Amino acid sequence: MKIKLIPIVALLFAFSASAQQINTADLDRLFDSLAVHNKSMASVLLTHKGQKVYERAIGYAVIDSAHSINATPQTHYRIGSITKTFTATMIMQLVEEKKLSLDSHLDKYLPAIPNAGQITIEMMLRHRSGIHNLTDDDAYWKSQTEPRTRAQMLAVFTKSKPDFNPDAEAKYSNTGYILLGYIIEDVTKKPYERNLQERILSRLGLKNTSFGGKIDPARGDAYSYSFSKRWEKREETDLSQPAGAGAIVSTPGDVLKFINALFSGKLVSQQSLTQMTKIVDIFGIGLAPTPFYQRKGYGHTGGVDGFQTIATYFPGDSLAGAVFSNGADYPLNDILIAMLSAYYKVPVIIPDFNAMQLSPEEAERYVGVYESKQIPLKVTISCKDNKLFFQPTGQPTFLLAFVKKDTFKIDTVGVTMEFRPEQKEATITQAGQAFLFTK
Repeated sequence: MKIKLIPIVALLFAFSASAQQINTADLDRLFDSLAVHNKSMASVLLTHKGQKVYERAIGYAVIDSAHSINATPQTHYRIGSITKTFTATMIMQLVEEKKLSLDSHLDKYLPAIPNAGQITIEMMLRHRSGIHNLTDDDAYWKSQTEPRTRAQMLAVFTKSKPDFNPDAEAKYSNTGYILLGYIIEDVTKKPYERNLQERILSRLGLKNTSFGGKIDPARGDAYSYSFSKRWEKREETDLSQPAGAGAIVSTPGDVLKFINALFSGKLVSQQSLTQMTKIVDIFGIGLAPTPFYQRKGYGHTGGVDGFQTIATYFPGDSLAGAVFSNGADYPLNDILIAMLSAYYKVPVIIPDFNAMQLSPEEAERYVGVYESKQIPLKVTISCKDNKLFFQPTGQPTFLLAFVKKDTFKIDTVGVTMEFRPEQKEATITQAGQAFLFTK
């Protein structure tokens, strides 16, 4: 669950695109390449007005020398922090039922949490509570595979110092959403799992979604993996710990049914949805902005162990997309951008996985944080596995493909970056505009 919530972007700057018939051939070539080069194992889905536009599954749900299981659209993935959208939806339902108020203070339910008397439910939903994020601590990563009771989790939370004063800023907090899950239980006098079933799953007929337990391939669950010469099985977080922040297991099909229902008024009122999609800093309520060119979308990302997920919805086009992976060596954001590009008739770039790799000494010349006086943007250049990666502040990470000495590009977003290492500067060009950045 160490993946941060990030807005999905196709460009750093606005650009126009028009919707036409989807380019399935390019998407098939992309997913074939990802599978052949062991860059991703995933299940993806794109829907328009709830109808399937594109669906594909690659890789394996289970890798075993005796009996491997291929991934399918029905494979169950741990969806990580997309769980927060479900939790936020149930909180808004309770607000509509007048069993809870966004202005209610945390001390009404969990008074032992530091600053509880100053923290409102809305601050927690918008990551503005200052409640310390447990996944920022090494202690969590040493024990996340062990079961924990609510009392044990609360004992940790009550000892954690706040990261900032309530409502002073925004910072992602898994802890805040775990506590929101506990509040749902306290207000309804029912377990989170039962609330999830009654309030969302049964109402929408979502038969492939559940509050997760131990992974069981016999139920259709996938294990998660990381790639190092071969796919290697990852540890298995005990979902009693992430709970309402990251414990749901589902499929792309079920999650897109959920998100379509959320935006069509089947789960909360339009007034509640308006509050959920109101962005303060970079967070809504259980949602974050997911722009694609000039189109406005909302969604969430997730990550737990080797699982990575993205789900997004574009209200103006009734378009929804999801990418669920149980093993990724290629950015999920780039996969989603490719799917959206195919739908909106933007060129789909098939990456060259045989492109030049850099030695550590060569990469060191480029690595660092660059900023520009022309635009309020910082860009971090990092190196992993002899490849360069490009990350604007608050945005996803993109692979930089080698063009020639000191010049790299990101085809999916039309960016070229030309380094001048001796001057500790670089020029970033996009859509015909050039911006000087210094390290």
